[in-house]
Amino acid sequence: MHVVIVGSGIAGLTAAIRASAVHDVTLVTKGALADSATAYAQGGVAVALGADDTATLHQSDTHVAAAGSADARAVEVLCTDGPARVRDLLALGVPFDRTTDAASLDRHGDDLARGREAAHGRWRVVHADGDATGAAIERTLVDALHRQHVTILERTCLTDLVVRGGAVVGIDVLDLLGEPRRIDADAVVIASGGAGHLYRETTNPLVATGDGVAAAWRAGAVVADLEFVQFHPTRLAVPDGGLVSEAVRGEGAVLRDARGRRFMTTVHPDAELAPRDVVARGIAAAVRDQGGAPVLLDATALGADFLARRFPGLTRATRAAGFDWGREGVPVSPAAHYSMGGIATDAEGRTSLPGLLAIGEAACTGVHGANRLASNSLLEGLVFAVRAADAVAGPRPGLLRLRGDAALHVTSVPRAADVPRASRPGLTGGPDHRDGSTHVRQAVQSVMTDRVGLLRDATGLASARRDLDALTAPVTGGVREHEDRALLDLARLVALAAETRTESRGAHARTDHPDTDPAAPASYAWVAETITRHIAVPQEVPA
Repeated sequence: MHVVIVGSGIAGLTAAIRASAVHDVTLVTKGALADSATAYAQGGVAVALGADDTATLHQSDTHVAAAGSADARAVEVLCTDGPARVRDLLALGVPFDRTTDAASLDRHGDDLARGREAAHGRWRVVHADGDATGAAIERTLVDALHRQHVTILERTCLTDLVVRGGAVVGIDVLDLLGEPRRIDADAVVIASGGAGHLYRETTNPLVATGDGVAAAWRAGAVVADLEFVQFHPTRLAVPDGGLVSEAVRGEGAVLRDARGRRFMTTVHPDAELAPRDVVARGIAAAVRDQGGAPVLLDATALGADFLARRFPGLTRATRAAGFDWGREGVPVSPAAHYSMGGIATDAEGRTSLPGLLAIGEAACTGVHGANRLASNSLLEGLVFAVRAADAVAGPRPGLLRLRGDAALHVTSVPRAADVPRASRPGLTGGPDHRDGSTHVRQAVQSVMTDRVGLLRDATGLASARRDLDALTAPVTGGVREHEDRALLDLARLVALAAETRTESRGAHARTDHPDTDPAAPASYAWVAETITRHIAVPQEVPA
């Protein structure tokens, strides 16, 4: 059978390598083969390999970070399959860092160096090239892919799924020359990553515009948990600043406000190593209290030599930004980082549409619940890519069996109100926002950052939905216009999901509903039974 895989991060590459042993595989990627969020990952891969660790302990930490809303079956699969998948990477030649420290050798029973990150009870994060784990994995997988019989289509952008007879039978793309093209398939695997560019500040690469999730939703697939957007606590707070790995705090760095006070000790018992949502909100509160000035990440106690050895990439990045982080704190602030939600799948990557599978950040297995545990993302890509590749030719599950614990709470997306766009309030820039110009993306990011970001409330969410509904993103142009359409589709869904969940849970924080409601569904799902009138994509593509 012909399997088309969209995306070339850890999930897409792993699935392509695995599936190519049995199937005819075409891998489609929007940028160059090595362009993916995986290549940006710094911290490492969380996995219970050490003698002092178990899959059960890893599961427990995952559930705690997920605010009690992760799917138990998915978490069990992640943590129990994880060690074998990391050994696969070792066999492929990923240069994970090693240690000669006698205490570490005694504790772990091997020579893999391990870091600790927020909400982990063990030192279980294996890493490569210090703080360049993702790049090392990406290089190794790309090399391995080139040894397989796989058709690789670079700079080829997914625009829509082809649906016939209720099943996905291919994809429509813009090819290397910007020309539309259809690729037929017996199965399509979406591994196209998240949508960090819904927000002005993000740790994600430019390709992270949610193309795969949006296309799946337009085709009628169930998507879930889109309100759960993780903001990484520590992005270097300078123009175009990048991620500052949580592993730095795991090694002992602390957060200080403008007065030099270590403020996280008053926010959570685990201080800087609390779950990411807690630390991000703690930083946001400190920034607010000091008039918008960023807080400082203080790693000076670790020493310049250690920092240069353990975090060589971050040492270069902070130096390029004008800081000597071995002698001074560096300014940091939260930024959009990861989507816990996505295309709803079972533990084999199968979706509600026959012929369609999803893996990695584009998928929502429920494994992350309301807040992802640090360094579980690369592991998720590995584990579920292998399972999806093995299941690609198998039967699909029933919609209500997509999750192991309980059925998803499925809700239809309502039709947008038929109000003339010119009368909609709240937008700036006049007709530029209505004619599909390049201002659409900035408008989406402005609305999402200001009203559907780290903190939310009913008034802001309602106005966000009105303003997003006033936008259109025509797709008569090239790749950027298709990206803008995807971002607008997802922005509407994220805002609707956030408005619907009238509680606070994990990364979803409502200032008007600050408590978690035990009666609220752990997972809402949205099905595109009714498409907003602004989206003119047919549900069935004629033969």
